[in-house]
Amino acid sequence: MNAVTPARAVQRLAANVVNGGSALRKTAPASRMGAQAEHSPVGNPASLRPGNEAAEITAITRGTVQASMEVLAGIRPIHQLARRLDPRCLASLQHRAALIRREVTRTGNPALGRLHRNSMVRSVRVCEVADGVYEASAVVVDDVRARAVAVRLERSKQVWRIVELVIG
Repeated sequence: MNAVTPARAVQRLAANVVNGGSALRKTAPASRMGAQAEHSPVGNPASLRPGNEAAEITAITRGTVQASMEVLAGIRPIHQLARRLDPRCLASLQHRAALIRREVTRTGNPALGRLHRNSMVRSVRVCEVADGVYEASAVVVDDVRARAVAVRLERSKQVWRIVELVIG
């Protein structure tokens, strides 16, 4: 039985990409590598990309909206969203979170303390506006109420950035 060294594995993957997937079947019989070796997407770079751009946008929106609600609740630091949000959106979210914290400490109202707690994104809808530009809406439910969130995403340098974030 031959051991597969990292160099051999890289050579097989490179040959698999060049030959359109046939090299893995020629060099590694199913009896030695298992039945799934023939159908393995490891060497195919296209398999690492999302199958659907709208699904990618939906996932980005869902995660960012959830994180934004956690920032407003005071359980997540704002800097974790710096990579995804436009600087103007980040500053606006930071300002809103500071206002909420200040109002909670000023009034001591328990209802304000529950605001944005246990937020959960219920649904996300995505619409392509132009090439490389999407708009999405999300419904978020927390302990106190349900709210709508509107998001605009633009692609810049192969990265999706949120350029507009409006939390109702």
